[in-house]
Amino acid sequence: MANDLPPLEHVPYHLAAIMDGNGRWAKARGLPRQAGHRAGVENLRRILRACAEFRIRILTVYAFSTENWGRPEQEVRGLMNILETVIDREFEELNANGVQLRHLGNLDALSPELQAKVRNAVERTRNNDRLTLNLAFNYGGRDEILRAIRRIILDGVPAEQIDEVLFGLYLDTAGLPDPDLIVRTGGEMRISNFLVWQSVYAEYYATPTFWPDFDREELYKALVHFNKRERRFGLVTQT
Repeated sequence: MANDLPPLEHVPYHLAAIMDGNGRWAKARGLPRQAGHRAGVENLRRILRACAEFRIRILTVYAFSTENWGRPEQEVRGLMNILETVIDREFEELNANGVQLRHLGNLDALSPELQAKVRNAVERTRNNDRLTLNLAFNYGGRDEILRAIRRIILDGVPAEQIDEVLFGLYLDTAGLPDPDLIVRTGGEMRISNFLVWQSVYAEYYATPTFWPDFDREELYKALVHFNKRERRFGLVTQT
């Protein structure tokens, strides 16, 4: 922990973030929305460093939802270009720093070239263990559940064998613990189809700060709030 911030007793093992407010950040500065998305990518690099500093082991970021295809074509195309640029420019540094990349969502709607780049990045970093970065791109919680159900049916799993543990093995997050804390930037108060199954006992923290401005100190504020929460998981306080 850096000396300029008091130490925290508890830190989430798995932090998830709904990176909202890029477009509004750009509009407030008289810039095109794409400038906001690029600023959001730059900020993700800073947040990754902060997560490593605070000893957060898993970061899941909501980058592009299944509903985002309804945005203007130019913006969608720009977001695809940003994802490809991130992989091309950031991969070697992330790999060298021990970051394991995982993709959450459905790759089928992406171009074959982009699919190949994502799969290559995932495969080449699969043994890294310093920090896991889950990139939720073309992801929706309901879509994830439906895809899991379809795979269970295709595998011929008998109904009586299906329980929460088995079902979790068919989700995009298979093998990972559920998020402890979900942060939403940009001031909205909704989950927006994010980690619907996994978030049932996550703590939530919402801030009006737009994602490009959600820096290390803002993340620390979220972690301070997390430390004030009592996580009971449906039980009662022990006295």
